[in-house]
Amino acid sequence: MNWGRWLGGAALVAVLGVGAWQGAAWLGLGRTTPRAANTAAPAPGPAPAASAPTVEEVAPIDRGETPMAQRVAVIGFLNKRNGASRDLTMRPGQAIRIGDAIVRLRACEMTAPWEQDQLTGAFLQLDVQGAGADKAWRRVFSGWVYKERPSLNVVQHPVYDVWPKSCTMSFPATGPDTVTLSASPSAPAGGHAASSAPQSPSTDGAPEASPAVVAPSAEPSNTL
Repeated sequence: MNWGRWLGGAALVAVLGVGAWQGAAWLGLGRTTPRAANTAAPAPGPAPAASAPTVEEVAPIDRGETPMAQRVAVIGFLNKRNGASRDLTMRPGQAIRIGDAIVRLRACEMTAPWEQDQLTGAFLQLDVQGAGADKAWRRVFSGWVYKERPSLNVVQHPVYDVWPKSCTMSFPATGPDTVTLSASPSAPAGGHAASSAPQSPSTDGAPEASPAVVAPSAEPSNTL
């Protein structure tokens, strides 16, 4: 056996083994520690739906006036074709049919007695039925009309006309800022209250003497 060749081959295998182990260590193939976990943030999902805002129902302000459902209005109705007119006494929400016309009262209002401009208004709707074979009902007017200002909103129909004549409602005599005046407890028996103005000095007794009047001197003056 050629011992020299065998020993040379063994040495070469040992060198190659050591080099392979060092290369694996250098490349990190031989490490046993696990790789770092993927820490990337997950993709954002859809935003949660916003909850509906809470709506708090507030009762309407009570101004002390007659409620709308309790008001009574008198509505004038005119047939221009024959000149016949009539008064319709209605409450808001009611409707009255006169032949081929229907008058609906939605609301009525009048200004308070202390207001400068006095107006009586009503929200009216007028429906008219078609003539002949056409029996369909059509709304020919819907809106506010005023007794004192009829030109503000004119009912433009060739046959019928409607307008407010009155709206019965009441207003409060007092309000939250009303101050009630009562008789002063220090008022005399005659009913006249004592004045709060400052009183003048007393004049009882003898009048005080007036200061003496100094007569001008008769000596010539040295002033130029």
